[in-house]
Amino acid sequence: MAADEGKRRGLGRGLAALIGDDAPAAKGSGQPAATISPNTVPIEFLKANPYQPRRDFTKQDLADLTASVAEKGVLQPIVVRPVSGATNSFEIVAGERRWRAAQAAKLDRVPVVVRDLSDAETLEIAIIENVQRADLNPIEEADGYDRLMEEFSYTQADVSKLIGKSRSHVANTLRLRSLPKKVRAFVAAGDLSAGHARAIMGHDDAVALAKQIVADGLSVREAEALGKKPFKATKAKKAKISGEKDADTKSLERNIADSLGLAVSIDHKGDAGGKVSINYKTLEQLDEICRRLANGKI
Repeated sequence: MAADEGKRRGLGRGLAALIGDDAPAAKGSGQPAATISPNTVPIEFLKANPYQPRRDFTKQDLADLTASVAEKGVLQPIVVRPVSGATNSFEIVAGERRWRAAQAAKLDRVPVVVRDLSDAETLEIAIIENVQRADLNPIEEADGYDRLMEEFSYTQADVSKLIGKSRSHVANTLRLRSLPKKVRAFVAAGDLSAGHARAIMGHDDAVALAKQIVADGLSVREAEALGKKPFKATKAKKAKISGEKDADTKSLERNIADSLGLAVSIDHKGDAGGKVSINYKTLEQLDEICRRLANGKI
């Protein structure tokens, strides 16, 4: 199987060994010598990598790189592979952020290293480059490892050897994929660390716990303590976490409002108490509120 063969050739060699130090054009790529020099191609010949594990390219980081590229050009070549059956078409293996910045800087050509690589090797390089630069958030890293295992039959030991990290790191990272979608979103956005997420993993109320951790700014140790306790949010607590009032509070507001004929708002904060606000428009309405309070009829 081609993918397995690519894995055996690429596994553990590292990024430099896979891409090499020189930049010759790939054999069989079909590009005419007059059109493409040995180490640069027109920028429009490149296209994004479907195996790119990184999904989040922050605007500020890209803007900073664009400014640098506009001033000094692309200093590190982009690793590409020829698109099978196409002429003057290359798929980016590593360096998509540089390519995006070069586009934003309106460069005509970019330096490249052209290599014939299997799908497995392409994913390997993309993961290695991003992990080494800490460019992936924990969820993107987990998805990349999972893709190697699902599509190319890698084991956790293979992935560990490939990226140069412990097998426990790989296993713990992969476990993040079992989190509820909303919790994964918190981790991907950087609102929760991988440590926070693992502390509440498998909990029946993981989403509510995650929201509480974010809202209260809890440390990982505090999150671990919280994750060990049976957690059942009260209606008031759920309302606070979600930003919405529970049905009982809304019903009580309506009952008081109907009795007074005025708008009523209740802000209940659980064990911490709360407040009741009664809105009036005229002095007569205020007098009526005071009269009812004095007579105990509210």
